[in-house]
Amino acid sequence: MRRFILIALLITDVAVLACAPADRSDGRGFGSEEAPLRAALLTAGPVSDAGWYAGAYDGLLLLRDSLRAEISHQQTRTPAEFDEAFLSYASSGYDLIFAHGFEYQDAAIRAGRQFPNTTFIVSGGGRYSENVVPLIFELEEASYLAGMVAAEVSESGILGMVGGVEIPTVQGTFRAFEAGAQSINPNIRVLEAFIGDWDDVAAAKEAAIAQLRRGADVLIHNVDAASFGVFQAVREMVESGGRAWALGMNRDQNQIAAEVILGSAVIRIPQAFLEVA
Repeated sequence: MRRFILIALLITDVAVLACAPADRSDGRGFGSEEAPLRAALLTAGPVSDAGWYAGAYDGLLLLRDSLRAEISHQQTRTPAEFDEAFLSYASSGYDLIFAHGFEYQDAAIRAGRQFPNTTFIVSGGGRYSENVVPLIFELEEASYLAGMVAAEVSESGILGMVGGVEIPTVQGTFRAFEAGAQSINPNIRVLEAFIGDWDDVAAAKEAAIAQLRRGADVLIHNVDAASFGVFQAVREMVESGGRAWALGMNRDQNQIAAEVILGSAVIRIPQAFLEVA
């Protein structure tokens, strides 16, 4: 038990690089008594995912509790819904809109041109304008440490990675995980699978089972609600007499399946949202 607690603490802290939003042209500060902050959050999946989206929603609640902000959240799945939500919030006078995912950046740039007095923050984005900035989480650092942990624990010398959509931020965490593992065992094998979706629990479980059958005994993910499928696959392997472990990602997921999760690579999304606001 001491070892697992140490591992969980070891890979919990990760630095955040936050680009500050541009100054408002009307001179009002966010959260002032005269003009209380109005902040909105867009997510492409459910905030009940116990990971990436849940962390963002926690950040929105932190703005409400710390800054007395007026808050709102919408789940949007398609580019058309992205545009519609940006238009709705910006035209209603929201000061700050968090779009929590790489997929929002094009829609945010379009909305930014139309609403110059609204600030748009795109988590994991890579494009800038005067009022559209990315919020970049350095999850690679924690992923590297997670790879070291996985290599130390693995008996088969084979690890598995299950990702959602193959975007640069996910690729970066997986390359870091692989590098961390190879720093411990240069001969370790790392299997990789992308399911093309962030929330498909069944697809993630299927991908995880395939990796377990190929000999992987420690799995990490970079998905959202689909992480439950990875944990289910590992738990079922253990319940059937096998040996396997999982690692959480984005948020502290240790208690979701405490008997099989070694620890979690965590990013401090709520604190980052508060710093930006």
